[in-house]
Amino acid sequence: MAIVQAFRGWLYDLSRVGKLADVTAPPYDIIDPQRQIELYSRHPANVVRLILNQWQDGDEPEDRYRRAAEFWRGWKRNGTVAADKSSAFYVYHQVFAHQGTVLTRRGFICRLQIEPFGSGHVYPHEATHAGPKQDRLLLMRACRANFSPIFGLMPDADNEVQSVLERSLEDTTPLQVTDENGVVHRLWSVTDIAAISQVISLMGPKPIFIADGHHRYETAWNYRQELASQGVLTAEHPANFVMTACFSMNDPGLVVLPTHRLLRQAPNLDRHQFVEQLQGCFDCEPVAKGPQAAPDVWELIEMEDQQTTMGFYTARDQCWTLARLTETGRRRMEEISEASSSWNGLGVSILHKLAIEHLLGLKDMPTPLYVRGENEVARFLVEGDVTGRDLTGQQASGEMFNLAAMVMPARVQDVADISMLGERMPAKSTYFFPKLLTGLVFHSLAEDDG
Repeated sequence: MAIVQAFRGWLYDLSRVGKLADVTAPPYDIIDPQRQIELYSRHPANVVRLILNQWQDGDEPEDRYRRAAEFWRGWKRNGTVAADKSSAFYVYHQVFAHQGTVLTRRGFICRLQIEPFGSGHVYPHEATHAGPKQDRLLLMRACRANFSPIFGLMPDADNEVQSVLERSLEDTTPLQVTDENGVVHRLWSVTDIAAISQVISLMGPKPIFIADGHHRYETAWNYRQELASQGVLTAEHPANFVMTACFSMNDPGLVVLPTHRLLRQAPNLDRHQFVEQLQGCFDCEPVAKGPQAAPDVWELIEMEDQQTTMGFYTARDQCWTLARLTETGRRRMEEISEASSSWNGLGVSILHKLAIEHLLGLKDMPTPLYVRGENEVARFLVEGDVTGRDLTGQQASGEMFNLAAMVMPARVQDVADISMLGERMPAKSTYFFPKLLTGLVFHSLAEDDG
């Protein structure tokens, strides 16, 4: 069973730090070097100093994690952050605009008992990278805390769990902050024992699907195992748990956006050479020229709304090609893949397994640059790989991108179906929008923090 608990969160003391907007930040993996500098200058207690401490000249590899720990301990000592008076579930709303409509995504932050994937009720859906896991483990060892919640999804057709908590919010005032993208974040503390007990009971039989935060979840398990091997892990130790934001798969505010790929060190092909390699498995159509056409190409892909339609850009001739999987391509995908039909039908699976690895022969390539918006695709095709640290911790090469790909994201039901089969999608198959804000509440992993 999935075991969730209320916990005594650590929160910023607004009487000391002022505005919550000055000390919160996006998740660490979408903070580029320029934004990191901006967050550093915004407030001396901005959470970026914890989640993404700056490199300094002469640093040894673990110095920035040591500095993060010094900030965290110092903020606890001087009252910049303070522990809640009681254990609570933290109801979390995000209000945002999407395609001309204002939506509200409703969930709650708890602590979730960690278990190894495949052994219980917690399921991953994406592959992970070793670099980010090592980075997060070094931070967790130094600070002994969860600074950002995992994003979890659970089936709840009638949104019963959230309804229990929402009834506890009457006549209460939330913490509220509006982020740089205009998303309004609201947080309430629910300490009602009856409501907490009911939620724990309702959550027990439900599976939890990790929507975002795979690296941090696996890191939390690895850290737990380290403590166990040292003989210091008790049954009640907080490192048995990881801070998690839980959302119903049926929540009307659940939105999944695409993540596009720009391939590092890809061969410099023109459209004709590219199409020749895909021939038979894809029907290919030239649709546009120039990097700036990326939004128009994406509009065509969205209109078709098929996992089997994707767009490619070849830099040599600046051509965009729309590629549609053929029946021959479907059969070839089944031949080369040992995965389920659900996995084989995903656009990101077809892109990576069939198109990139098998037909183009680009195995063992460097991790792609993952970008969110179509305008970002256009910008990076012009500017090249000059962004510093990307979403997976990879460093820029300074080279131009010779190949880009845009593909539909996996759907929420795909996450559940493939997770239950014990399979993992390619990395960055989903982008749940908006991202969870970091700095609203923290979960200490130190036993002496109560």
